[in-house]
Amino acid sequence: MRSTAMKSASNQLRARRHRANSRAITCAGIVLIVISLQSRAQVAPDALSSRAVVGGNVKRHADAVLAVMSYTTVPDVTTSSLSINSGTTGNPGFGQTQLGGGFTLSKSFPLYLEGTLAYSRYDPTFVATDGAQQRPLPTRWNTFSTTAGIGWDFHITDELVFRPILNGTIGRVSSDLRVGQTVINRVTDSNLQFLDNGSLDAYGYGGSLMLDYEHYRENYEIDVELRATDIYLRSFGGSSEAVQGSATAQQFSLWARWRAPTGWHALDRPVRYVLETAYSHYFGDSAGVLGFNDLTSLGVGLELDSSRYPVVITRTRLIARYVFGHNVHGVSIGFAVSF
Repeated sequence: MRSTAMKSASNQLRARRHRANSRAITCAGIVLIVISLQSRAQVAPDALSSRAVVGGNVKRHADAVLAVMSYTTVPDVTTSSLSINSGTTGNPGFGQTQLGGGFTLSKSFPLYLEGTLAYSRYDPTFVATDGAQQRPLPTRWNTFSTTAGIGWDFHITDELVFRPILNGTIGRVSSDLRVGQTVINRVTDSNLQFLDNGSLDAYGYGGSLMLDYEHYRENYEIDVELRATDIYLRSFGGSSEAVQGSATAQQFSLWARWRAPTGWHALDRPVRYVLETAYSHYFGDSAGVLGFNDLTSLGVGLELDSSRYPVVITRTRLIARYVFGHNVHGVSIGFAVSF
């Protein structure tokens, strides 16, 4: 399980019992993360074209926004905080940030709970036309979403767990178009109901299958997760009936972490170094919507152990990551705590 509890080097058995009750929250990208799109990169034209005629492609962009929302439905270090700059490509700008975590209640009652809160912004440009003149309409679509998951741990061995998870998502997409009222009046299209400060709500349902391996020893700790996720997203309600969308989020991910003492001490406990790697591959509507099908992350950091003191937080980690994929690369600073 990615969220870990304190482990005393002098008493491994006690650490295992306490680790079963661990709670962790990961705030990846709280300091900074930027993933820059190279000038030659191409965003999938059918999903996120930078120009669209109002009345012709708004529905397609609604599908695209939900496809983009799918990146925030699963706790994932590769996309927990993501920014794509349009640069010289003319493609829409995109950015997202996610806060999430998960834990198992106890080894005797292995109910697993997880949750995420996410925000994303997608900035396409539409072209308003009255048949004679055209004018670009810069828009900003803001997406807020939260995903919850509930699962159960089935122990294959003492260190390997099979974990099926049921997931549910709820979110909102809102537009804050800022253009002169003259343009709005001259373009009589029902889709402008959404572009002009409109909104739509979305829900999602699906599940995940996870293999969780935890190998903890006195001198080192290894965590590995293998996860497959399938969540269907669909819009409902909203202020504009003209714009509705749907998308399927399908993702396969592998995450691993190694922790070991550095030889330094702080807070009367060893300071650990952390090595981390993650790989995510996207299927369904998530595939290619931002110009790539997979992302890889390599990270290194330090971990402080505060378990000796009567505080809620038992461990604090700061990790620097390098993230890369097809025509995309960047760096991030991740922050996480364990309870």
